[in-house]
Amino acid sequence: MVLERGQRVRLADQLYGQIFEQIVEGGLNVGDKLPSEHEICERFGVSRPVVREALLRLRADGLVTAHQGLGTFVSHQPAPRLKTFSDVRNVGAYLRAQEIRVALEGDAARLAAMRRTDEELHQIEQAHAAFVDELERGRISAEADLAFHACIAQATGNDYYLGVLESIHESISGFMRLTLSLTRTGSRQRAQRVVDEHAAILSAIREQDGERARVAMQFHLGQARHRLVDRERDQ
Repeated sequence: MVLERGQRVRLADQLYGQIFEQIVEGGLNVGDKLPSEHEICERFGVSRPVVREALLRLRADGLVTAHQGLGTFVSHQPAPRLKTFSDVRNVGAYLRAQEIRVALEGDAARLAAMRRTDEELHQIEQAHAAFVDELERGRISAEADLAFHACIAQATGNDYYLGVLESIHESISGFMRLTLSLTRTGSRQRAQRVVDEHAAILSAIREQDGERARVAMQFHLGQARHRLVDRERDQ
């Protein structure tokens, strides 16, 4: 397997995606030892800094654990259903965007709660209702999820929030496609958790409780990340 230089996705993200895919498909199982940094460099034709960045992020996401003097071992497996999706190799870039979203959208929710007008609240409520309706019909889409988050960013009264989200739109959409596909084909309980998390954000914004809105948004985005990288959360 060779990484593609000159592509829009960074080499470390591509390597993350390759290893992630091997873990998803069972080429690497929980307890298995990863090849050494040198072996990974040789296999993929990349430098040690690229390998170290990818491994560091795999550890940060709880997928692998490093043991001093022993090596790096797989500690968790993502949802096995991910192997049916064609863009799973891009998950590294998707998760990088998710890190930005936790900080950005958490604060956007706080400001939206403090500044939203009645009309903006109505738009958020409508976006939430449309999302729930799609979910109940089994036709949930990234566009419906994006609309809910975009309405909140718009309600901050600061165009930069929406502008930054639009600048990483491709990665956000990719992340949502993966997580929502898992939700659509998963249990009713999983779908209900997503709805409940959106409802908690909406409730805090409706009551103009900025801090609660921030916490609710960050919790939602964190849970979405966990549901993707940890099969134990894929229930």
